[in-house]
Amino acid sequence: MSEKKKILYIQTSGVDVPERTYAPFILATTAAMMNMEATIYFLIKGVTVVKKGEAEKIKIDGFPSLKEVMDQAVKAGVKLMVCEQSCMLLGIPRGEFAPEAKIVGAATLNDLAINADAILCF
Repeated sequence: MSEKKKILYIQTSGVDVPERTYAPFILATTAAMMNMEATIYFLIKGVTVVKKGEAEKIKIDGFPSLKEVMDQAVKAGVKLMVCEQSCMLLGIPRGEFAPEAKIVGAATLNDLAINADAILCF
């Protein structure tokens, strides 16, 4: 059996640009449903998207809340990873993130990138 394709989404846009927050979750959920291994890596201001309570505040007309979209992604098997250095840069403590989001270091992003079949940035 062939190995699953791996796709990496890098989210650098934060809650201050809500229209850029949906795409990684929607695309990653779709990838997971296509039997791909999908990961969203939150970097720089992107870490604010998975800060506790923030996704619930984002709701764009015609779409469910970002929290609903995030929950669908997690249920589909999408992995959520948060850059530890970005958290430090923005002064956000480790315990302030959604429980589904794993805090990881810079080496993890490099490993994900060199092993991915495709990378998309938002």
